[in-house]
Amino acid sequence: MPAVRYELTHVCKQTGARLGKVHTPHGSFDTPVFMPVGTQATVKGMSPDELKEVDANIILGNTYHLFLRPGHELIKRAGGLHKFMNWDRSILTDSGGFQVFSLADLRDIKEEGVTFKSHIDGSKQFISPEKSMEIQNALGSDIMMAFDECVPYPCDYDYAKRSMEMTTRWAKRCKEAHKNTETQALFGIVQGSTYADLRQESAKQLVELDFPGYGIGGLSVGEPGEIMNDILEKTTPLLPVNKPRYLMGVGSPDYLIDGSIRGIDMFDCVLPTRIGRNGTVFTSRGRIIVRDAKYAEDFSPIDPECDCSTCRNFTRAYIRHLFKSGEMLGLRLATWHNLRFLIKLMENIRNAIKNDCLADFRQEFFSKYGY
Repeated sequence: MPAVRYELTHVCKQTGARLGKVHTPHGSFDTPVFMPVGTQATVKGMSPDELKEVDANIILGNTYHLFLRPGHELIKRAGGLHKFMNWDRSILTDSGGFQVFSLADLRDIKEEGVTFKSHIDGSKQFISPEKSMEIQNALGSDIMMAFDECVPYPCDYDYAKRSMEMTTRWAKRCKEAHKNTETQALFGIVQGSTYADLRQESAKQLVELDFPGYGIGGLSVGEPGEIMNDILEKTTPLLPVNKPRYLMGVGSPDYLIDGSIRGIDMFDCVLPTRIGRNGTVFTSRGRIIVRDAKYAEDFSPIDPECDCSTCRNFTRAYIRHLFKSGEMLGLRLATWHNLRFLIKLMENIRNAIKNDCLADFRQEFFSKYGY
């Protein structure tokens, strides 16, 4: 049996969106799914039990950050990332490629790998495809990602082509270096910037390598939404029907719906936790900044349609008070709500797929949300 297996259960007659289930060594989860990001072995502001209460069944860990601190060898001695952070459900770890990309002037990319300066202490560090596999094997995540180069937007065609070709070579090296194939699945990552022909070529090359799943990286990095959707429409049909498809770094409600319509099964993003810590929250009528003065005497929940603990127990006025007072409970309650809002949105998307009405759901949601 493969470490990770995808089960397709229904295709929406209205849109072609997929309903499915991914099985991992630490449990199964329904797709399409939103995955909270736990960059440093924790989803900021949330305990493992609280993540379970919002019904998160898979979360992310960050290879780059955990490599720098506390170190993958320490986590391995602790029994792996699941035991280290007391999380008994599924974990996906990224390869570190995007974080290295975001360092910009602090990195040097070559065929061998990437040399960069640590954002913590400025020390010189190196990650190669082999090193990324060593780190992720030590972490023990259920799903690992191949080491790739994420190019910026906009990006010159020739550079995007060279980068995409190197990403394929790196993917081959990752597959050769991956040690725990029976307990950890390694996904390849489609690259190619906003050029459809490069994306299609990348997808074809990676499918030939026969990974158990495929990420689509390098999108939602500044390009307009219509360009992202166009790239997805030209890329996802080339990926195997019987394997999961993961759109990396995407988490706004519109992108979750539009990505699902285009055949995506898995999404992740720091958006809900990051904006929650700053007092911005999702509602069924659009985002609001709960710190604003107009909510000082608003004794309604953040979103009357939400079933999360925050909305069941606290008012906008109280949460605003917490933010204005500098109380950490405020950012925790906002984070809790935002995560549940997106996880509940995915539940509603799955129901719409099951009932063959995802296009109708999209129209209704966008109308209420204000898109």
